Amino acid sequence: MTAVDGLVLIVGGLACGLLAGAAARSRWTILIAPIAFVIVFELFRLGSPLPTGGPLNSGSSFGVLAFVLGRIVAWPLGCLAILTGSAWRVAGPGRRTGVVVGSVVLALIAVFLFVPASSPKGADPSQSDGQVAELIPVELNGCEQWLEVRGARDDLPILLYLSGGPGQSDLAYSRVLFEPVTNDFLVVGWDQRGTGKSYPCLGGQALSLERSVRDTIELARWLAERYGQQKVYLLGESWGSLLGVLAAHQEPELFHAFIGSGQMVAPLETDEAIYRDLVGAAMSDGDGKLVARLATMGRPPYRSVFDYATVMSYYPLLEGDYTPPADYLRRGQQANLGPYGVFGREYSPIEKVNVMRGLLDVFSQLYPQLQDVDLRRDAATLEVRVIVLAGEHELAARTEPAREWFESLAAPAKQWIDLPDAG
Repeated sequence: MTAVDGLVLIVGGLACGLLAGAAARSRWTILIAPIAFVIVFELFRLGSPLPTGGPLNSGSSFGVLAFVLGRIVAWPLGCLAILTGSAWRVAGPGRRTGVVVGSVVLALIAVFLFVPASSPKGADPSQSDGQVAELIPVELNGCEQWLEVRGARDDLPILLYLSGGPGQSDLAYSRVLFEPVTNDFLVVGWDQRGTGKSYPCLGGQALSLERSVRDTIELARWLAERYGQQKVYLLGESWGSLLGVLAAHQEPELFHAFIGSGQMVAPLETDEAIYRDLVGAAMSDGDGKLVARLATMGRPPYRSVFDYATVMSYYPLLEGDYTPPADYLRRGQQANLGPYGVFGREYSPIEKVNVMRGLLDVFSQLYPQLQDVDLRRDAATLEVRVIVLAGEHELAARTEPAREWFESLAAPAKQWIDLPDAG
């Protein structure tokens, strides 16, 4: 859903409410019309493959969250608009105070929906001249996707950041945490197809790993042309590290180097190892409830995105306790970005909801397609420099395959950097 969709829902709901009130001429219309809207809305979504569009999965807290996220905008807007419209027709002349209030609320909501997103300027006012801080829409393979570009100058080397997930929008977090890097690089955050500001892409072409790789390559070309450079640096985090390797493997001439953090190599092998490690940790801790829950879910690949989300919530059991660098913590805390960065100014009101929806919906569509990927086979050679950043507390299930891939990788130059106090 977009702001325009929200406005259409308000106007359409008012019109339907007016028609229903005129036809029925009964105060029962005020109650029945919104209920009818909810029923019709859900009927149109029957068979949706997306977690936030499907039925309620009450067996999982993530299932409940998905159900709410898919309706938290449409149900209230549609019901309030239809209720207000029908009330205008059936309420008596002396009973229209509530109707007027409802109309004012709808008008305020309509204005609020269009509060624009922005990319805040950097904290150092001395660097304001020539500073780049902008949100840019760009069409990639038939779909409009959003970028946040930040740097002290527009002639700095380009660093394209591929966020994790798949499905995670990191525009706000990358803006805050990469701020020191913008003195040396033009940092480009990207809401990939279906994520965050690019969520409307889910209504078009089906998501696929191949299409994601093509989007990455096309974006790298577009950035190089826009800023008059020959190549870009590519930084991938988690899912983004897998995507980055595949893009650099396919079109190495576009990239100065590839930098991987939380390097993914073989997702299914990693998930199987995480499952074994969690079972072992639960048994060591005497946590029979977790053992039973994992046994009920079964070994990966899991049946639903909610099972993956459940497993991820137990990652801290395997990472161990650690304290990230003070400056990293300070930046994150002072920014007050909220969960998944939804309070960031990069997102309009509805886009804040889409940040969460995209994480569930994109993951459910893309992650099953990664089960056969193994970079030790699929990208044993890269014609670009490779740097792998390995956190001291990264999951062993991820680090071990990454190390195997790195050791056997044929590349012009490669470097493995261990980072203390990092996951």
